[in-house]
Amino acid sequence: MTDQKEKDVQSPEAAHNPSRRDALRYLGAAGAGSVVLGAAGTGATVLLSKPSVKKVKTSVNIVIAGAGAAGLATASRLADRLEGAKITIIDARKEHYYQPGFTLVAAGIKPGDYPVSKTKDYLPKGIDLIEERVAEIDPDANKVVTESGKTVAYDYLFVAMGLKLDYAAIEGMDESLIGQNGMGSIYHGPESAKRTWEQMSKFADNGGVGIFHRPNTEMKCAGAPLKYTFITEDYLTRRGNRSKAEIIYNSNNKALFSVPIVSEKVRMLFEERDIHINHDRDLIAIDPGKRIATFAKPEGSEEYQYDFINVIPPMRAPDPVRYSPLAWKDGIWAFDGWMEVEKSTLRHVRYRNVFGVGDIAGVPKGKTAASVKWQVPVAVDHLVAELEGKTSDAHYDGYTSCPMITRLGQAMLVEFDYHNNLTPSFPGIIAPLEELWISWVMKTMALKPTYISMLRGRA
Repeated sequence: MTDQKEKDVQSPEAAHNPSRRDALRYLGAAGAGSVVLGAAGTGATVLLSKPSVKKVKTSVNIVIAGAGAAGLATASRLADRLEGAKITIIDARKEHYYQPGFTLVAAGIKPGDYPVSKTKDYLPKGIDLIEERVAEIDPDANKVVTESGKTVAYDYLFVAMGLKLDYAAIEGMDESLIGQNGMGSIYHGPESAKRTWEQMSKFADNGGVGIFHRPNTEMKCAGAPLKYTFITEDYLTRRGNRSKAEIIYNSNNKALFSVPIVSEKVRMLFEERDIHINHDRDLIAIDPGKRIATFAKPEGSEEYQYDFINVIPPMRAPDPVRYSPLAWKDGIWAFDGWMEVEKSTLRHVRYRNVFGVGDIAGVPKGKTAASVKWQVPVAVDHLVAELEGKTSDAHYDGYTSCPMITRLGQAMLVEFDYHNNLTPSFPGIIAPLEELWISWVMKTMALKPTYISMLRGRA
């Protein structure tokens, strides 16, 4: 497999491995080093660089539930703008995962440890860390209860707990099956992404039937299932086995992507590359021994025999939020328990001392690192303004981005907002619906340093 991987990487038509110097020179000339996180976009009317204003003195008690991207970015922003505040972050995870890197690992582009670092590496000085899971949130009593039963009171709460990958909702599915019998899953974690690459690479060597899909729920980075379909097809082509393979993409509804113009572009590319599309399909069961996947459809259900499948589980709010008063009580985000926040301020509709940032937020768009980059400064600005006895005009307009890899060496940098408007950061330079090498470089080289800067409150 190593020899084959080297052949894939060194393929000249892929432009897979440009020199770092050339890539950085290009990015610097375009001013595009951080556009993949929306640095030049219009996602919020609020200062996004590291603030130089005088800190606000306060003795307020702030708790942050969750130490993922949104939680760490929130901690850094608060520490930067407040003096004297007691800030506590609660999360049991010792390792931090750079989740945009999972697809790159599963594509054989980056090593398995590429997304992994330590949570403590990004904590600002003076922040208290409680290394436990959040078990309960009681917004009526202004308290969080940890797994051990410890009660943590707050004046203000930022909920940044991400989401739950509900593999158990798929009959016959278990996370331990990832990496066996042709089964992959790009969302579960770095090790699973590595095992997914091994299974996908075998499929690219041999051909057969490949099944790709997305769940019938809200999800993080909704472009990831599409880009992994493209990547797999490209590997089959490069290894001379495309004619031996059938690739099927089962969409959960009538579209391939939430933005209509992007959905149509993906449909056209799938058609050009002979990727078969089925609509209104939802994975409900899997038999890993027989390699059979069962999808619900309007007329009942349908079984698919596969040689490789990329399983994307339903995604829901973590139980401490889903079964708390913070969740939506009705509407499209109620069943899966997404947090009821104002879409422009990320402030809870009913509990005004609570904010929800990142994947947990029940808003029309988001659930990407780019969303976090724009949401967190807005939410923090509203809190700081209130502590000063002022109001904030900062608002989040739903900006998010998806660097959608379409083949090794090319990607489309898709940026959009709540209203499905394309919001390109460099119109006329980086076209959002064109497959470009520079968009590939931004995804594979520029995004991670910008992401780390975001965690530290500097981007």
